[in-house]
Amino acid sequence: MNEFEILVQLVTAFFGSLGFALLFGLGTRHLFTSSLGGMLSWGLYLAVFSFSKDVFIACLVASVFAMIYSEFLAKRHKSPATLFIIPAIIPLVPGSSLYYAMSYAVRGDVENAKIHGHQTVIWVLAIAAGISFTTTIKELRQR
Repeated sequence: MNEFEILVQLVTAFFGSLGFALLFGLGTRHLFTSSLGGMLSWGLYLAVFSFSKDVFIACLVASVFAMIYSEFLAKRHKSPATLFIIPAIIPLVPGSSLYYAMSYAVRGDVENAKIHGHQTVIWVLAIAAGISFTTTIKELRQR
């Protein structure tokens, strides 16, 4: 992947996150920082994936970062972390693999449906594991 493609993906991640922040009615004072979280989490995913070539590890690291970023902003702005985690996680959501899995399943192409369904499950598990891990560590530290 060349630098231009990476830049396009980062800008797209920013505006995709911004769109969801607007959709969820996030206040204007949080729009930029929450959208930046989406761009940064996608950038981290791309960086880790370029070294590891493992979707699960890259998505796990990016979702851990997104959660830490959200918790930091929540404390800084005295707002719930949910306001920041949703836009930060949006670029990581496996929309295309889920779409293709369902499309192949409807067409009766079981083999391709399994392949894309498996990819979707890996992404979702990585996101859930990253959020769960970060939340657990945070809760343990507060005790």
